[in-house]
Amino acid sequence: MEPILRSISNTDWITLVIFTSILCVVAAKGIFYVRFMNFVILPFNNKYIFMYNKKDRLLNWFHILFTFFQVMNFALLIYFIKDIFFASENTDSFMTYLLILGLLLLFLLIKVSLQLGNGFIFGTNKTISEFIFKKLSYLNYSGIIMFLANVILAFVAKDSKTVVYVSIFLILLINCIGWVTVVKNHQKFIAGNFFYFILYLCALEITPFVIIGSFLKD
Repeated sequence: MEPILRSISNTDWITLVIFTSILCVVAAKGIFYVRFMNFVILPFNNKYIFMYNKKDRLLNWFHILFTFFQVMNFALLIYFIKDIFFASENTDSFMTYLLILGLLLLFLLIKVSLQLGNGFIFGTNKTISEFIFKKLSYLNYSGIIMFLANVILAFVAKDSKTVVYVSIFLILLINCIGWVTVVKNHQKFIAGNFFYFILYLCALEITPFVIIGSFLKD
């Protein structure tokens, strides 16, 4: 009997990433059921923000699990976009995903650290923490859209640009709702620090999209 070389497809590691992200949601729902039920209606009701915008808001395990869920799916969606629109030959797909994932985690840690550091220096820790929590909550919620898009792109409609466009629109819509909510709730704080707020937008909100766009074209 001759040995048969088994070729492992990209779907294997993609399935593992999707399954791992599902485990994060299952754990979050199982341990924090009430909080989870409030979270799933976040774009339509601010109850989640008002109930959990308190002490240890950023270090709560529910928030951490959903952040991991969002980052894993965000990295996978970026990988799919790169593969669909800017396909390149002779690349290790899994290593590309790990690179994207590592860069996203690094950026998130640096961004949050800079924001918390700024709050410590200017004595606005509480406001900055609330600001970060609210924005991350909406970003984490958009991770659900990323997850659904990844499942479709991996197993249903591979290389579908329509799925990519629709998912990007919904992700932006959810995060725009979050931004409107944040700005509305912190009008006085932003007005009093308008110059720094503009710098923040340019440095930590707009620049990342420019970097991601450049990465996808490489």
